[in-house]
Amino acid sequence: MELANLIACICEGGAERAIIDILLDNRLLIFSREQLLDEKIIRCRTGEEFERRYLRKSFKDKISVIRVLDPKKENFKLGKAYQYMVDVINIITAPEIEMLIICNENKFNEFNRSQYKKPTSDFCKSCLKMASVKKYEFVHNYFSDPNTLISAIRKHHRLSNLKKLDCDRGQYTLLDILK
Repeated sequence: MELANLIACICEGGAERAIIDILLDNRLLIFSREQLLDEKIIRCRTGEEFERRYLRKSFKDKISVIRVLDPKKENFKLGKAYQYMVDVINIITAPEIEMLIICNENKFNEFNRSQYKKPTSDFCKSCLKMASVKKYEFVHNYFSDPNTLISAIRKHHRLSNLKKLDCDRGQYTLLDILK
């Protein structure tokens, strides 16, 4: 995966943003905060919104848009005028980012056998007693040791079926953007 010098990192929720913040702050990603558009993580769901908020500025170089999200099929359509200047890279955390906590708690098999196939947040709330599992502060505190986070990412990658993602279509996992 080749990245442009300028990167827009888009996270769909607070938990995803906490994970990326930890990885960025500990320089564990293949890109740095200094490379980010406005040096921050963006929250923006659609290509149209991203285009309106950011691409109408003048950029002379290509931009890599790294989207950290759950679903594999969510479209991010840009207008034809902007498609040439943007590479979209999807970092898939399926079924949801909370799987990192489930893996870290060694509850992957229990989750798979449970009635809570989806959403993972319900499993975390009822079985792990983690009511704030989707909140930035909770996730940031839970993974305050970046080594614990890296271990959970590796375990999730090993145990899940995310290895079947289509890199030719810009689909990767968190493991793929680690140094």
